[in-house]
Amino acid sequence: MKYLHTMVRVKDLDASLDFYCNKLGLREVSRTENPAGRFTLVFLTAPKDAEQAAAEKAPMVELTYNWDPEDYTGGRNFGHLAYAVDDIYAACERLQAGGVTINRPPRDGRMAFVRSPDGISIELLQAGPALAPREPWASMPNVGAW
Repeated sequence: MKYLHTMVRVKDLDASLDFYCNKLGLREVSRTENPAGRFTLVFLTAPKDAEQAAAEKAPMVELTYNWDPEDYTGGRNFGHLAYAVDDIYAACERLQAGGVTINRPPRDGRMAFVRSPDGISIELLQAGPALAPREPWASMPNVGAW
């Protein structure tokens, strides 16, 4: 397993970038605009990690800006921790066998979400290309919030 990033939802992308980059000193590594999903993702890293972050080898902060206004309450602005795993199905099977609810099953062979006992959302991402969809995961519905 490898730690990837922490996601934080932001209300004002420009103000957030001013804080994280201009004031705190982080550097923008990448940006993705998703018109269909109506959001922007901006990945930031510490200056000493910038070279490794460009190759996705260093931890980053993911700023998620949802284009439609939303008030984030109850910690909703903190999104999730993310980890790459060698085999997403094996990781989910191990977690499920340990009594962990798979909130968002890896139907696509690429991504799953679970929650810590304290309610922190954890994203699991398949390292490398997505695995071929397979049961029981392909047919499992989402459970709860993720």
